[in-house]
Amino acid sequence: MLVTRHVLAASSPYAAPYYIVRGTNPGPVMMITSGVHGNETASMAAAQKLADDCIAGRYVIHRGTLIIVPRVNQQAYAREIRGKPDLNRTFPRRKSGKAKHPLAAAVFRLARAHQPDWWLDLHEANGLSQLSPRVLGQTLITNPGSSSVAICRKIIERMNRSIPVHKHHFNLKRHELPGSARTAAARLLSAKSVTVETCWSLKRAVRIRYQTEIVHHFLREAGMS
Repeated sequence: MLVTRHVLAASSPYAAPYYIVRGTNPGPVMMITSGVHGNETASMAAAQKLADDCIAGRYVIHRGTLIIVPRVNQQAYAREIRGKPDLNRTFPRRKSGKAKHPLAAAVFRLARAHQPDWWLDLHEANGLSQLSPRVLGQTLITNPGSSSVAICRKIIERMNRSIPVHKHHFNLKRHELPGSARTAAARLLSAKSVTVETCWSLKRAVRIRYQTEIVHHFLREAGMS
């Protein structure tokens, strides 16, 4: 396994480090982004932990290529804000279309260069989806008709078996969000793209653990680890 560090949008105000983890055997490509919204810190910590664990050899990718961008929106993170404009509304909407923000454009150029089979976008949200269908906390979200649905259901079942408090259980949601990384990846790259949402009301350490466990489940399902 080989891990290399790179910089996205280098020599620009949006520069952000990212990592490419190459397994010893050929296989699928998975892209993991986090910090598209700068105040969703547990998801960023989980993504950085995965990169650090790969670098240290504590977690091994046996097959394929893993691309991790742990903190996409550095400027929003520094200000502890979601970000203005909302970066997750600025990704390309059509094959002939362009991203509406230089940082979204840089992220999507990276994706086009590697053509990921999977794209996980790690986020956090208000509210528990077990208590209200209108909120996104504790959900996996994918586009309608996505081939990732069956695997999402399997991972949710595994996660929920390990979570003793029922209101903290995960749910599956299916909807398109034009301009989001998830929908752009599904529409334009034909990737199995999933948004992972943990709930802000849970302890930060718990949210990091849930994000980490979900990513590990997806990597195993993809046959990469």
